[in-house]
Amino acid sequence: MSLSPPLRWTHQLYGLLHRAWASPRVQRAVASVLLAMFVGALVLIELRRIGLLPFAWIPSNHFHAVRLGFNLLLAVEVLGLVFGLSGSAGRTMGRQFEILSLILLRQSLKELVNASEPIRWEALRPSIPTMAADAAAAVVVFALVGLFYKLQREGDEGASEPEPEFTASKEAVALGVLGLFLYFAVRSIGQAVFGQEGDAAYDAFFDWLYTVLVFADLLIVFLSLRHKFNYEDVFRSSGYAVVTVLIRIALTAPPFLNAALGVGATVLGVALAAAYPQTAKAPRPSRRGQIGA
Repeated sequence: MSLSPPLRWTHQLYGLLHRAWASPRVQRAVASVLLAMFVGALVLIELRRIGLLPFAWIPSNHFHAVRLGFNLLLAVEVLGLVFGLSGSAGRTMGRQFEILSLILLRQSLKELVNASEPIRWEALRPSIPTMAADAAAAVVVFALVGLFYKLQREGDEGASEPEPEFTASKEAVALGVLGLFLYFAVRSIGQAVFGQEGDAAYDAFFDWLYTVLVFADLLIVFLSLRHKFNYEDVFRSSGYAVVTVLIRIALTAPPFLNAALGVGATVLGVALAAAYPQTAKAPRPSRRGQIGA
């Protein structure tokens, strides 16, 4: 099937950007930049501590470098998620779970920036319960990700290849989300530099991005109806959109509840992946006269 001129243009642009991002050379360069920024942050903080850099905007706690490293790593993971929107719904959902587990780990380490060096029990004692809850939730999500991918592969066995037009449409959606990702990233950096606390600006970045992902997931669901109206696929994709909403709520929920919601959202995704192949294989009555019959 030939693509319309707009889809052909977005398909070519997406392919160019995706190949560039996925190339080993670019991945190594990104890893080198992350390493350099982490080490550079440690050096600047140490120079501030010994009085060689009197700039107030440079923190004096080395754990700020850890926070920066996690923030940058998450940004790279999110960029990979955006490019993955053109793939299967299950793979995209899996990437969201991966990012959720990293966010929970980051949450568990946030309080370290307020601790003294070396770390002392007395300074962190009030924060230990929330740190432990976030870390435990991250480990549970990490364990469930493997199960989710296993179930997802089983559910996709025998699935037909998506139509080129549908794939190109998802690529166009991914380009739109990529543009918004860059906009939110630049805005968050600006807010962090010009007065807003860095963590607040970064949290706002994820809040907005996951809101966009909710609409992107639903848009892909409706695009899929133009090519294949299938109850099982529609329900699974819509269910994954609900999971994205729950993840979005978990990001702004208070301590302990955020961990419970994150794990609950992952369990729901695993349940959908487990139920899908059974429902898809079940015999059903004739659908004559209905859409997609």
